[in-house]
Amino acid sequence: MKVLTQLDQIPAVARGGIVAIGNFDGVHKGHQALLAVAKEVARAQVLPLVVLTFEPHPRKLFRPDDPPFRITPFPLKQQKLREFGVDYLVALTFDWAFASRSAEEFVRMILQQGLEAAHIVVGEDFCFGQLRKGTIDTLRAAGLEVTAVAPKGQALSHGEKYASSAVRQALRQGRLEEANQILGWDWEVWGEVVRGDQRGRELGYPTANIALGEALHPAYGVYACLAQIEGEDRWWPSATNIGIRPMFEIKVGQVEAHILEGFDRDIYGKILRVKPVRRLRGEAKFNSLEDLCRQISRDCDDSLRVLAA
Repeated sequence: MKVLTQLDQIPAVARGGIVAIGNFDGVHKGHQALLAVAKEVARAQVLPLVVLTFEPHPRKLFRPDDPPFRITPFPLKQQKLREFGVDYLVALTFDWAFASRSAEEFVRMILQQGLEAAHIVVGEDFCFGQLRKGTIDTLRAAGLEVTAVAPKGQALSHGEKYASSAVRQALRQGRLEEANQILGWDWEVWGEVVRGDQRGRELGYPTANIALGEALHPAYGVYACLAQIEGEDRWWPSATNIGIRPMFEIKVGQVEAHILEGFDRDIYGKILRVKPVRRLRGEAKFNSLEDLCRQISRDCDDSLRVLAA
């Protein structure tokens, strides 16, 4: 999959393709249904499958003071879209100038002139352009072929459609199994391993620390996780604290993975993938460092038990 961020970067071979449009945060089962339709059309017409998306997420522009909410920050979104067979990912900058484009400008400048789209695939409730005035009817009125995908069979047990908002709610409440069921894959966090305050090492439980950054903060607590180091295939078991460590009160929530099974390597600067499997407990403040260490030891044992099941 080739990633493009400017319309003038788009090569001739990527023009005239089947274009799926959306934010695709989470690349969940609803998104996957849309991508499957787009891929089927693309293969039938022997045309490239192009995903048109926007970075940063529009919500970041319109609601800048919101806490981090991204299920899939851009590197992870790229990875998931690549896995679903996308040929070209066009990620255009979403700023105030872009948000001010009328629906007609969007169609003419981006879809017709920029991408020369042969066919558009969107969700049935797709809206676009300034004040979201553009609709599927706007696309068709401009002469574009459009397939509107309704999420048939893609609904939660309580009747709601698969949605990124449902994933966010589940993660924030620590309901990993529910979040993963909506996603269709196991949620994870990516980040560069950075130096911390060495508290874990002093206590005998060194951790690989990564910032959550723009990734959504799940329910804080200790998780049994799998961790994979950049450039390696193995997934290591880990007991991982996600949060602010009440004993030491760090200012911003982060991921601190204590990798088990005798792991003892310097991985600073490497990208670490951390995949929570089960939330073991919430964060807690202990009466002493001795009590904390005893609990960490139990967390390590519990993590190995969960991950071996």
